[in-house]
Amino acid sequence: MPYRYTDPDDPGREDEGLFGLGSVTWRIMSSRIMWVAIVRALYLQALHPRVIRGTLQNAATITEPVDAWARLRRTRMFIETRTFGTTAEAERAGRRVRTIHQGRTGTDPDGTRYRVDEPELLLWVHCGEVASCADIARRSQLPFSAADLDAFVAEQRASAELIGIDRAAAPGSMAELDAYYEEIRPRLYACDEAKHALRLTFRPPVPDGNRVLKLGMPPVSILAFSTLPRWARRMYGRPGGPLSEAAATAGLRAARMMFNQQRLFSGAMRAIYRAEMAGERAGS
Repeated sequence: MPYRYTDPDDPGREDEGLFGLGSVTWRIMSSRIMWVAIVRALYLQALHPRVIRGTLQNAATITEPVDAWARLRRTRMFIETRTFGTTAEAERAGRRVRTIHQGRTGTDPDGTRYRVDEPELLLWVHCGEVASCADIARRSQLPFSAADLDAFVAEQRASAELIGIDRAAAPGSMAELDAYYEEIRPRLYACDEAKHALRLTFRPPVPDGNRVLKLGMPPVSILAFSTLPRWARRMYGRPGGPLSEAAATAGLRAARMMFNQQRLFSGAMRAIYRAEMAGERAGS
């Protein structure tokens, strides 16, 4: 496993990592509703055509069930290591991500080649994750104030730096995050690859026999899409989304309560783990 971290409750840990027990980051990222936020972030990130094209061009089998879930596991473990690991563990995970991106390129339809680790692309991916986590935390009524959300965005500058972004270039508050989106929106649109990826998540590739994921993922995907900003849904050609904004907010609050039911959540996590491990075994 490329990403490992020491249990936060381990008394032998070297330190509290990039954020620590008292951080807003730990409190937000410990919430189970963040699963919806991560799916939302993927939809948002795909609106930068170079991001989605670079991803698909460097991962030809990502739409296959086995590879898709293996990649999800690696992404999940990176986020957990970055968030909850020690400083050394987080930095090691960051170096691995930077090494993976180094030298990889994408190609525009006109033949122009670009690096997938261009600062603009890395910053876009970072902001997509941060904005999604903050918005889902707010709308699902997690107990965070406006000042808490500002602190979360500021803390996440450490995450940005970890993958090669200049800390000073990353937004440090919700207002700066909003300003970033206003500035970059003219360069965004839903290309064919983004629309294909969206359709795929509504009928996700699931390993054979995993009925729980086959039935459970589409509602989560629909909910995540419906929480996108209206301008983002409009780019996908679905300004209303499958759910109204009020229904999406209500759905988030209901999902949060459902995820807090241990038996239900444990069953879902077992299904995800089976799918992830099927991918890992196939790739080993």
